[in-house]
Amino acid sequence: MATQQQLLAAFDALLAPERFQDFGPNGLQVEGRTEVRRIVSGVTASLALIEAAVDAGADAIFVHHGLFWRGQDGRVTGWMKQRLARLLAHDINLFAYHLPLDAHAELGNNAQFGRLLGLQAPSRFGEQDLGFLGGRADGSPFADLAALTRHLEASLGRPVLSVAGAPGPLSRIAWCTGGAQAYFEAAIAAGAQVFLTGEISEPQAHYARECGVSFAACGHHATERYGAPAVAAHVAAQLGIEHRFIDIPNPA
Repeated sequence: MATQQQLLAAFDALLAPERFQDFGPNGLQVEGRTEVRRIVSGVTASLALIEAAVDAGADAIFVHHGLFWRGQDGRVTGWMKQRLARLLAHDINLFAYHLPLDAHAELGNNAQFGRLLGLQAPSRFGEQDLGFLGGRADGSPFADLAALTRHLEASLGRPVLSVAGAPGPLSRIAWCTGGAQAYFEAAIAAGAQVFLTGEISEPQAHYARECGVSFAACGHHATERYGAPAVAAHVAAQLGIEHRFIDIPNPA
């Protein structure tokens, strides 16, 4: 068993949220019971995840996408009321870490996504050093964008939208999980031949064709399924509590 404050201290020590300028509060977003024996991790604090955590007998939930974001109007109605009502009725703690979870060098979303793909990143790029830049761990290039796309689809189990830049082998690979399409220009400036992220917006297709740097949109949820369970499992083992990852399917 651990206490709520021990969990918070362990997450903060590991993820160092004070280093980041983020889009919402990191840490304990909803206070529940003091004693924690079981924690559930997931990507987003959706109603489906909260209900699954209730069914699993969780005392705490750890997610990447929490309930509160900059710019919300603060009214507790609709979906917000439903989610908060379930958490409060069952006295469940909600911990959420956004950019700190993306950035962690070993357990974060970018690190775990790279590990899944067999990539290593000796350098960082972009705002707050969130982007990872490297290549295959064995040093070999991908023959071309088609070969990389096949590898991505096989690893993630879903279609990938790719836009080709210059033809030829790809060895300098940049990535940043989730909705990081705005990092594409920084990846180009850093010398990448291809950029992997979750989403694509209209400008990125033009940048890829005009700058000769390929772009692959692999899915927001699909690229961010790995950091939350890695961090929660690490802290749960450290504190001697149970952990379970629950993945709520999401086509995004």
